[in-house]
Amino acid sequence: MKEFIEELQTLNAGKIKENEPLANHTTMKIGGPADLYIEPSSVDSLKQIMELIQKHNIKWTAIGRGSNLLISDKGIEGAVIKLGRGLDHMDLQGSELKVGAGYSIVALSTQISRKGYSGLEFASGIPGSVGGAVYMNAGAHGSDISKILKSAHILFEDGSMKWLSNEEMDFSYRTSVLQKKRPGIVLEAVFEVVAGDKDQIFAEMQKNKDYRKETQPWNYKCAGSIFRNPLPKYAGRLIEEAGLKGYSIGGAQISDMHGNFIVNTGSATAQDVLDLIQFAKDKIQVQFGVSLETEVEIIGRK
Repeated sequence: MKEFIEELQTLNAGKIKENEPLANHTTMKIGGPADLYIEPSSVDSLKQIMELIQKHNIKWTAIGRGSNLLISDKGIEGAVIKLGRGLDHMDLQGSELKVGAGYSIVALSTQISRKGYSGLEFASGIPGSVGGAVYMNAGAHGSDISKILKSAHILFEDGSMKWLSNEEMDFSYRTSVLQKKRPGIVLEAVFEVVAGDKDQIFAEMQKNKDYRKETQPWNYKCAGSIFRNPLPKYAGRLIEEAGLKGYSIGGAQISDMHGNFIVNTGSATAQDVLDLIQFAKDKIQVQFGVSLETEVEIIGRK
């Protein structure tokens, strides 16, 4: 690792920190340290970093804004690559919108609506980055990323880069080919947006944002929906019917506002959250015969 860090520093390719607490980089404010934290300054610098990672056979993990993430209390081995300010560019040419992976999906939906373009209203209340949204096919209000994505620029584990079409991304409910078959980092995305009535678009976006504020605990430290919906049923409704809203383990609590959210009341550990997840899964399995699967990504040392 020492030799890798020395070579990395010579690249001047972005921020580098050893033993960086990852609780600083997740919306739950939970997570142990990264052996090495890297925040690339551009797409080109990320490619250089990945070439060094391959050369030294370093384990790596990519994160965005940390909004759908639970990181182990023991942290993450190897290099953690944060897709942030160096990958937050945006370019709108007609109906084609090209965006860097580090761009906030909420900020993007706001910017586009103000310009009078429709397509991202559903994302107006989804915290997180464009890269994370594409990676997991984020969605809400009857739409998702797969409905508007034309292509995505991917950096694969072997250091190769390729643009994948919507079809090649192999989207399904809250997942993509990057989770199922070909691990990689989303660098950029191209979306198809449609010109429309600016006031109507903004009103729809605001309605979606207000709905989230009224029904979900975004003013608390949380990671979004914990479980995938076992359609046609809904995880939050099952948890509420089981009487689990407000139930706590340590500093982790199932939200009083929405059953599919776990909040950090101030002192929660990742283990508290994991124990609460397992408790809820067991209760729902026994009471309703339904197996809940996590939507939140759980990563780090065991």
